Amino acid sequence: MSTADATRVGPSQTRRPFSFPLFAVAVIVYLAIIQGIGLLVQNLSDESDFETTRGVFFGMIIPLGLALVFVYGLAAYLGRLRPVLRDDRPTQRWVWVVPIVFIIAIAVGINYGELADKGFLYVVVLLIATQFVGWGEEGMFRGLGVTVLREHGLSEGRVALWSSIIFGAVHLTNVVGHGISALPQAIIVSLAGYFFYLVRRVSRGNVLNSVLHGLFDFSLLTGTAITAGQTFYPGTLLPVLVYPLLAIILLVRRKQIEPAVATVQRLSPE
Repeated sequence: MSTADATRVGPSQTRRPFSFPLFAVAVIVYLAIIQGIGLLVQNLSDESDFETTRGVFFGMIIPLGLALVFVYGLAAYLGRLRPVLRDDRPTQRWVWVVPIVFIIAIAVGINYGELADKGFLYVVVLLIATQFVGWGEEGMFRGLGVTVLREHGLSEGRVALWSSIIFGAVHLTNVVGHGISALPQAIIVSLAGYFFYLVRRVSRGNVLNSVLHGLFDFSLLTGTAITAGQTFYPGTLLPVLVYPLLAIILLVRRKQIEPAVATVQRLSPE
């Protein structure tokens, strides 16, 4: 670990070694908590969908809450809460377009009619559950994942690439329940991972990307999965269109993401 890194941690925190194999183990444990405990709780509660408040509580809140505790407990144990929660690698200001596009898509994509029929308690529980998703996945992949890649000397471009690929590859585990359709899903998730990585950097922390991640999942669930006989909700198309829209914008502007050298030097710790 470099002297600059040690300075960022502060005297009250001691960083424990965190290698790529240990990160891989952490990801496996995180997935095992969600999948294993999720299945166990669903079987014990006899709830197999997210159409009721009880179903969301047992199927999402419990396993995702435990996984969330694991992620930030691990970050604290490793002495990495600060670099997980804060980001010292700025971008150019125009990159704010990424979270702005997400906010618009979320606002339009939420199926307000279905939510009104489900009731206030259901909405609150689903919001909490999806925030657990956002904070857990962002903490693991954009927090611990980005941190470990940076500590091993990867350039920021490679940090963005590999943290996004790992995020997508993890979702290949869905092949068990969804078959070959899990492959395009993993590719899309990798792209989403890159977008959330940019939100982390432009907002200088892991809060905005975590909140938006959770709200984005919330909007998708309200349009696709909260009732058994739900008809197609047109608003769901906008969150889906976020991917190609932002991909085009970022492809065109890819060389204008990093700040000027003078800005980096001014913001870097002495």
